[in-house]
Amino acid sequence: MTLKFCRQCVLPDSRPGIEIDATGVCSGCRSHNAKSTRIDWPSRAKALERIVDAAKAARAPYDCIVPVSGGKDSTWQVAVAKEMGLKVLAVTWRSPGRNALGQQNLDNLIALGVDHIDYSIDPGVESLFMRKTFEATGSTAVPMHLALYTIPLKLAVSLRIPLVIWGESPFMEYGGDPGDSELDRLDHAWLTRHGILQGRRAEDWIDDDLDRKALEPYCLPSPDEFEKRRIQSIFLGFYMPWDPVESLRVARCHGFQIRPEGPKIGLYDYADIDCDFIAVHHWFKWHKFGFTRLFDNLALEIRNGRMDRAAAIGVIERLGLQRPDQDIDSICRFMGIDDEQFAAIEDRFRNPDIWQHRDGCWQIDGFLTKNWDWRAGRAAPAAKVA
Repeated sequence: MTLKFCRQCVLPDSRPGIEIDATGVCSGCRSHNAKSTRIDWPSRAKALERIVDAAKAARAPYDCIVPVSGGKDSTWQVAVAKEMGLKVLAVTWRSPGRNALGQQNLDNLIALGVDHIDYSIDPGVESLFMRKTFEATGSTAVPMHLALYTIPLKLAVSLRIPLVIWGESPFMEYGGDPGDSELDRLDHAWLTRHGILQGRRAEDWIDDDLDRKALEPYCLPSPDEFEKRRIQSIFLGFYMPWDPVESLRVARCHGFQIRPEGPKIGLYDYADIDCDFIAVHHWFKWHKFGFTRLFDNLALEIRNGRMDRAAAIGVIERLGLQRPDQDIDSICRFMGIDDEQFAAIEDRFRNPDIWQHRDGCWQIDGFLTKNWDWRAGRAAPAAKVA
């Protein structure tokens, strides 16, 4: 299989949710291009006002839950919710990979004036669950995403909080139809379409090592409970234009700190910085789909008019693969596996439809740039002129 790359951005057709049409443009770019013509933003702003008014009228202990990590997006979400006059309960799944900068930014977010629950899961359960899902799916993030999505929804049901406010709408930003009203709610139906969960619920992972009680934090409330409480679970990115640079500006105005060493993986020094495990999840895109986190970030820069495609390809050639070796070591220690076991899983989940072993190394036909050193994982150095 020869990869096809969007002629407008830098994403390949192997990326889940992306389709490239006959003109060579991917669905993510088409969705972004359609936002200015197909979305009535003033109408959506009024719809958001009605949702907020209904939450306040419910007279619950809190008007809303805002799931937060301490990152720039969750800082923006809290700032927006407070500007709308909502009484916020911030809820965090405490990642076992949380670092000092993540804690600093989370403390700053709480100091904006919210009550906060920092939900920790038994690390023995997390370690075993992560290892099982990693070995089965080639993803370290299945438990993370289950916890991220489940814990706020369970608390909303148990505390009778009428509204949950998320940030970016992933499907809308990465290929979904911007006019699709089904994209505005995070519910059971949405989660069945979320690819990182591998189409499985937490209950599907129950076995002799992990029983239902051990996996309880990852188990969603039933659809009936959710509907009975009339809980709305929405994405701000459906109701307000989404741009990571704008959410960063707002977050920094409210005390958010970026990573001083620069980006760990990808383009941004402000993304994926609160947890030392998340980069490993992004790393496996290379083996499974033939692109990296950097490609995703650059696609957003191109779509928002801050970079052209040629410059983006130059960035990819310069930065290369950005393999997160230090984070891989950390997550291996947490899961109780060694480097050889990790490397074996890398090889097992290398997509045979896009990778070919040629000239002693793995290569991808139709790759974005011909100036690529497959052994080095970056562009080959330019030949010196005598």
